Amino acid sequence: MVMLMMKRQGLGLLRAFLVLVGVSALCSVALGTRKGNSSLDQRGHRHRHPGHLSLHRHKQRAGKEGQVLHRSKRGWVWNQFFVIEEYTGPDPVLVGRLHSDVDSGDGNIKYILSGEGAGTIFVIDDKTGNIHATKTLDREEQAQYTLTAQAVARDTNKPLEPPSEFIVKVQDINDNPPEFLHGPYSARVPEMSNVGTSVVQVTATDADDPTYGNSARLVYSILQGQPYFSVEPQTGIIRTALPNMDREARQEYDVVIQAKDMGGHMGGLSGTTEVKITLTDVNDNPPKFPQSVYSMSVLEDNVPGEEVGRLKAKDPDLGDNGLVNYRLIDGDGLGMFELTTDSETREAVIKLKKPVDFETKRSYTLKVEGSNPHVDPQFLAWGPYKDEATIKISVEDADEPPVFVAPSYTFEVEENAPEGTLVGRVHAKDTDVANNPVRYMIPRYTDVEQFFSINSEDGMITTTRPLDRETQAWHNISVSATEIGGHHQDTKVRVNIKVKDVNDNSPEFATNNEVLMCETVVPGRVIETVSAVDKDEMAHRQHFTFSLAPEVVHNNNFSLKDNRDSTASIYVLRKGFSRLTQDVYYLPIEINDNGFPPLSSTNTLTIRVCSCDSKNTILSCNVEPYVLPAGLSTGALIAILACIVILLAIVVLFVALRRQKKEPLIVFEEEDIRENIITYDDEGGGEEDTEAFDIATLQNPDGANGFLPRKDIKPELQYPLRPGIGRPAPNSVDVDDFIKTRIAEADSDPTAPPYDSIQIYGYEGRGSLAGSLSSLESVTTESDLDYDYLQSWGPRFKKLADLYGTKDCSINDGDDGEDS
Repeated sequence: MVMLMMKRQGLGLLRAFLVLVGVSALCSVALGTRKGNSSLDQRGHRHRHPGHLSLHRHKQRAGKEGQVLHRSKRGWVWNQFFVIEEYTGPDPVLVGRLHSDVDSGDGNIKYILSGEGAGTIFVIDDKTGNIHATKTLDREEQAQYTLTAQAVARDTNKPLEPPSEFIVKVQDINDNPPEFLHGPYSARVPEMSNVGTSVVQVTATDADDPTYGNSARLVYSILQGQPYFSVEPQTGIIRTALPNMDREARQEYDVVIQAKDMGGHMGGLSGTTEVKITLTDVNDNPPKFPQSVYSMSVLEDNVPGEEVGRLKAKDPDLGDNGLVNYRLIDGDGLGMFELTTDSETREAVIKLKKPVDFETKRSYTLKVEGSNPHVDPQFLAWGPYKDEATIKISVEDADEPPVFVAPSYTFEVEENAPEGTLVGRVHAKDTDVANNPVRYMIPRYTDVEQFFSINSEDGMITTTRPLDRETQAWHNISVSATEIGGHHQDTKVRVNIKVKDVNDNSPEFATNNEVLMCETVVPGRVIETVSAVDKDEMAHRQHFTFSLAPEVVHNNNFSLKDNRDSTASIYVLRKGFSRLTQDVYYLPIEINDNGFPPLSSTNTLTIRVCSCDSKNTILSCNVEPYVLPAGLSTGALIAILACIVILLAIVVLFVALRRQKKEPLIVFEEEDIRENIITYDDEGGGEEDTEAFDIATLQNPDGANGFLPRKDIKPELQYPLRPGIGRPAPNSVDVDDFIKTRIAEADSDPTAPPYDSIQIYGYEGRGSLAGSLSSLESVTTESDLDYDYLQSWGPRFKKLADLYGTKDCSINDGDDGEDS
């Protein structure tokens, strides 16, 4: 056992004894002594500081230097212990021993340990200072622990020296295999790559201490993927190992890489990962047509743009590398056919460019080239990257419709030409070998008004009536030609017919606006410049001439001057115009068109005299009314009469609706007079007073006119009126007979209200033992009636007995009587 001492300046002296237990020899320390011990291990001696001093040498140096340095005597600074990880022995592992200079061995010193793991992982013997590890440590979880030791008095716990901090490091063993944290991998490398081309780098990590031994020194090797790929042992870079690897032959490779620690030596731990390597495409294959010669056919009646056939060159490359462009490079059909490429299938499509004719030429030859537009310069020597094929196209005969000798026709005909005038002729022929005759017709939808007709045999077009150019200058019709026999196919041609102009319309004013002239206009002033228009076409250098009509040539008001440019100016000859004297002047003007034949017309120019201010600004052109018209206009009278008629109609309709309204029979209706409360101020005279209320009001006036229909059911049969029902009840006070009559009618009449209806009549009936309780009779007499008999009528009349049963009670003459 070797004792290691440590003393910090100004903090006292603390000696630490580290017991090294192991099978190796004990390393010498400060004093150079070497002692053998069977329980020593390697713990501590591998990490001694090269500058550590022994306790003996430290004292000698302190003595030579004098008294000043005597208090800082310490051999060397210790700050760390070691313990091996994953120790599985039965006893706790001794880490080291602490000892203080003030400890005389009498047990008065107590050692205290604090810090990481103190008390749980590391425990200390408070008497001897021995530190033990009680649990198995894992360096990968925590590589070191920082602890603090202190010596205190056992009885007072008073610190004898300041705390001293030291580190316990966990010594690594090879207990973790390498791991590929980013695996599995996928990588891509171009096909045909050179040997040694880098593909991808794989990296494994080892949780063991890289600074201790070979536990974390990794070596890479390939377990699967030879002979195509290799891996660098130290870097893990995967490289190609074979030349000319072809994607078209094999595209994907599964490679397994192993990483082994301990430098790859036996006993080391290992880990593996998978790498999927895909060969990417390069343009290393030229296009190739499956056939050298292709045969196609086309009907002669096919229209330009129709597809004739397709062909495609094969290229095993992908994407742009396998893209093939096509073009026609030779052949006698270059002008008759064209080539396009289908964007989806990448096929060359041969289409008809111009119509073909079986009778003229029956076969054509084309040469097609297919080439790659994107060529890799690295593989130019493997070319050429194009191929050629020959296409033979045969024309097949078809029954074709007739063909007009011209694509369209344009004819002219004069307007107003008589019926049957020849317009022109169209001609079509059958191009087939049979050369069948052709018949002509004008489809009605192109000549709706049937201005023209055509000879079905020779195609001569004539008019059916005179034409008017001013109504329609051009007629655009179609002519259909159909061959006789065969499939009766037809063809149409456009015929444009122009109607030539004839001077048949007279000229007229361009505008018909009135000319406004001020009253104060001066003589010689131009008040208007007139122009003319003509529906006919104007010939070159043709113009209009203007002159006053013969009847107004010598008028004293206005004159006309022809400007010889198809316009004329109107001049004023005098002054003193007054709109009160004459407010409108009419000036007839003759216009000549100088056509062939010449035509003329007389047009009247209206000149209105207006009131103007000093600046010749027009103020008013209407005659001032002196007397306002009296009365109303015809329109106003009609409107008033219409309103009166509408009001009368509304009144009549309202009266009719009121008359048609029927009184309901059911007593629950709000309009039933029997439920109405009639209020009057007269006290009345009791039952004997028959003038206060007329019993006739109980009679339903509708019932007197016929039977009363039930409102809840629809009667199936119409019953005849019974005698007596139609007669009004006599104006009598015999209410009993009235009620019995109504009950009998209701019981025998199915159209009467339902049987569960309640009809209430305010009548007491005859033979009442109680008599009348009304106080109305007491209005004229003062009665001393005895009402004691009310006590025997039962509880219903108890209130009346209390009111009238004693002589002391007085009844006011003005009280209202109550009938029960």
